[in-house]
Amino acid sequence: DRTILINGVSKTYAMTGWRIGYAVGPKEAIKLMSNLQGHSTSNASSIGQYASITALTGSQDAFRTMKAEFEKRRNLMVERVNKIPGFSCRKPEGAFYVFANISELLHKTLSGVTINSGDDLADVLLDHAHVAVIPGSGFGMPDFVRFSYATSINRIEEGLDRIREYLSLQLNLEKVV
Repeated sequence: DRTILINGVSKTYAMTGWRIGYAVGPKEAIKLMSNLQGHSTSNASSIGQYASITALTGSQDAFRTMKAEFEKRRNLMVERVNKIPGFSCRKPEGAFYVFANISELLHKTLSGVTINSGDDLADVLLDHAHVAVIPGSGFGMPDFVRFSYATSINRIEEGLDRIREYLSLQLNLEKVV
């Protein structure tokens, strides 16, 4: 009677962008929540609602397969990011993003640009390593960048290799295999 579970299908069922969420709890609380939500946002698309029902009530085999694959990608990314000069990260527990601390790179100059934040590093990596990362400033973490592992293992390896090689050259480090 005192618990409300709020969740969504975006991450679990790879339905990002559909913006479908749900709540389970006492009937009166859910009724009040529905009323508030109905006045503060527009409705989710009907196809998104039907797809969500199918995802939630259908076989969970695809979910288990995706979960195992994302765990593999996450573990690979964390291991590889921690080998990049100036980067450190912890293993995330949700979604498919890794936030890397880049504070060791702050105030260093890369390709003529002084790195004062994740914003600077994101620009330099895009321009010179041709890899897109998201600055942590948008998440309240200016000394971080965000990586996504919602892509293939080959692309993860290729992107992280490019970053590592670029930084090794810029920081005059021996190439580490």
